[in-house]
Amino acid sequence: MPKILVTGAAGHVGRKTLDHLMKRHPVSDLAGLVRDPAKAADLAAKGIDIRKADYFDYDSLLRAYRGIDKLMLVAAHAFTDRNAQHYNAITAARQAGVRHIVFTSIIRKEGSNLVLPGVTESDIFAEETLKASGVPYTLARQAPFVESLQFYITDKAFDVGVRVPAGKGKTSTASRDDLGAAHATILSEPGHENKIYSLSAGPATSFEDMARILSDVRGKKVPYVTISDQEYIANHTKEGIPEPLAEWVLNWVRAMNLGEFDEVNGDLERLIGHKPLSTAEYLKDNYPVVVPEIEAIKTQQAS
Repeated sequence: MPKILVTGAAGHVGRKTLDHLMKRHPVSDLAGLVRDPAKAADLAAKGIDIRKADYFDYDSLLRAYRGIDKLMLVAAHAFTDRNAQHYNAITAARQAGVRHIVFTSIIRKEGSNLVLPGVTESDIFAEETLKASGVPYTLARQAPFVESLQFYITDKAFDVGVRVPAGKGKTSTASRDDLGAAHATILSEPGHENKIYSLSAGPATSFEDMARILSDVRGKKVPYVTISDQEYIANHTKEGIPEPLAEWVLNWVRAMNLGEFDEVNGDLERLIGHKPLSTAEYLKDNYPVVVPEIEAIKTQQAS
């Protein structure tokens, strides 16, 4: 059996990918790459081979890739030097003899001129580097996480409505669990080399649609209210979100309002073998919830 390494193993997508791989492979065939092994102690306890490395540290990547046949390369965080990190990760994999690399990037419409700061240009660089590497690859382009919707509409929609800048565009989403299942399929079965998948769940919904969904959940009208960009940013900063991050979130909302993520081609459903979790299903059962990433940011700002 091939040895599979999943990077970002302590993160949401990496963990979900390993969860689904464990249903398909003995844990002895699985490895996880992390910067801090303490954060993956639970995975190590299950028998997964936890390897310490950093995308910025080329030599650490070479050590981590020893004996690895397939690599799940989870994209680096935005607003870091993603180009350097992805270049190191891909080049080291080629040098180490990795035979298949699966890379996560954001869904892009063909011919779109949209540039998401900190994401789009470095995604394109990574994809081009991967194609030029000569290593068989799969591009697992993902829709916005359904779990991130609360970032865009905040956790107060039941009280104040869905308050966002105006736009009629619709957005498809994908749950991290469904994405992890899709990655596990790609890594476990033949025939996915040198292919590009757009991983999204339908139906696509607008922010106005989300207000209607939440109205059904509450049994009481949740208004859809259009506001200015400035008010949107101010609402987030009042909740303890730094202004640069609030502006970044606004860029995603603009893209969603333009319909940049509205396409659903069935790739995700075909890879996981069942209907993926929809936006409506997620909101009905999971809104509002405590979002650890948001709470961590608020805590950091308050300290």
